[in-house]
Amino acid sequence: MKMPTPDSGIIARRAKIVEALKAIVPASSIIAEKEGLRAYECDGLTAYHALPLIVVLPENVDQISKVLKYCYQSNVKIVPRGAGTSLSGGALPLGDAVTLGLGKLNKIIEVDYQNRCVVVEPGVTNLAITEAVKNSGYYYAPDPSSQVACTIGGNVAENAGGVHCLKYGLTTNNLLGLKMVLMDGQIINLGGKHLDSGGYDLMGVVTGSEGLLGVITEVTVRILTKPPEIRALLMGFNTSEEAGNCVGSIIGCGIIPSGMEMMDRKAIHAAENFVHAGYPLDVDAILIAEIDGPLDEVEYLTDKVSDIAYGVGATFVRSSLNEEERLLFWAGRKAAFPAVGRISPDYYCMDGTIPRHRLPEVLKKIAEASDKYGLGVANVFHAGDGNLHPLILYDANIAGELESAEAFGAEILKLCVEVGGVLTGEHGVGVEKRDLMETMFSEEDLKQQQRVKCAFDSKQLLNPGKVFPKLHRCAELGRVHINKGELRFPELPRF
Repeated sequence: MKMPTPDSGIIARRAKIVEALKAIVPASSIIAEKEGLRAYECDGLTAYHALPLIVVLPENVDQISKVLKYCYQSNVKIVPRGAGTSLSGGALPLGDAVTLGLGKLNKIIEVDYQNRCVVVEPGVTNLAITEAVKNSGYYYAPDPSSQVACTIGGNVAENAGGVHCLKYGLTTNNLLGLKMVLMDGQIINLGGKHLDSGGYDLMGVVTGSEGLLGVITEVTVRILTKPPEIRALLMGFNTSEEAGNCVGSIIGCGIIPSGMEMMDRKAIHAAENFVHAGYPLDVDAILIAEIDGPLDEVEYLTDKVSDIAYGVGATFVRSSLNEEERLLFWAGRKAAFPAVGRISPDYYCMDGTIPRHRLPEVLKKIAEASDKYGLGVANVFHAGDGNLHPLILYDANIAGELESAEAFGAEILKLCVEVGGVLTGEHGVGVEKRDLMETMFSEEDLKQQQRVKCAFDSKQLLNPGKVFPKLHRCAELGRVHINKGELRFPELPRF
């Protein structure tokens, strides 16, 4: 008797799942052929790729619920996916899992100016929310560099930030409500249109959970009125250390710009050649600080920040003269990642966060590590909140360079933790930082985090292989379950 090959087993399993899914979604919403699956083999962390078992593209919440319920009952793993812009491998598929693409849920459900919020499906792009309300004088504050492409569901999964997170917060600070489907198909609602909810902060738990707890199907975000006056200051420095000192000096004076971004020489030249934003090319670092508010306040703070910059060694300070120039300053910063792609065949985008006052020291050590590994690095980051984005330059066609880039990146992330920071500011852990989690958390810390996952996903079928370096069975961690949106833990002993 001829034994079946592993491939035949996979083919049979795929066929069985496809037939079951056809009873839930149209056949055109299921991708099972190799060529079609290739479009989903990786996310923004392109160094890692794998073909999913199947891709399913549901069109509504009911279909998502039924797909998850079937997979739960059949012990089929699920990898949720938005626009695929994740830079940590959060949407990396698995060969034995169904990739659940949410791109078809892309409608703005409601714009509610009275409650200053917008209700959207997860496939709506970040920028589309602002575009929908800007003519009425409103906007959505979180603005990742990929905002033209990244979707709000993914923003929630990774707790995305952006250049204006310094003053207006990350995604978690701008959420009012969520609807999500649990792995067993149960649909729950968290929050609403109000500013706060009683009980456990489950919305805070879900935001940044990287698809490990449930599938987001509806998001209610708060919108803000556009400030009456906005100006951007472009400042140039002879060293990155001076620019770092300027960041601390501005915040230390009690000034909180709406955004404060830093770029080093490599990033400056790449962005200027790409966008022609008017950046000075004879400096080693630039800062872009934006001030918004009433006209008198903006004029006063703009002068104050200029004085601080010159006081710590700035050689160039320029205030935007109009809205077009302000947007041009930011266009260079937001195009920095693709611009760096023009000067290097490949780059590895890191994401770690440090205390602001350690910025000069960390930049110096990154430069030393660059020499050590023989790889260039372009620094582009949210300087105001200490969120670093070093871009490590390498060529994947040269043997060993990818491995050197990963080792260099790991050294940067370990340094972030060493100086009192964290492994990620907004890109998430995914697979990229999974094996570094033990540098920041003890084994008991990680078990506690897994207990929360078990409360939502008792079979651990949602996005497995992400975040946790070592998985424990839920039964080993203690009884934890979720019921009707309430997180419940075993009763603690009383003393």
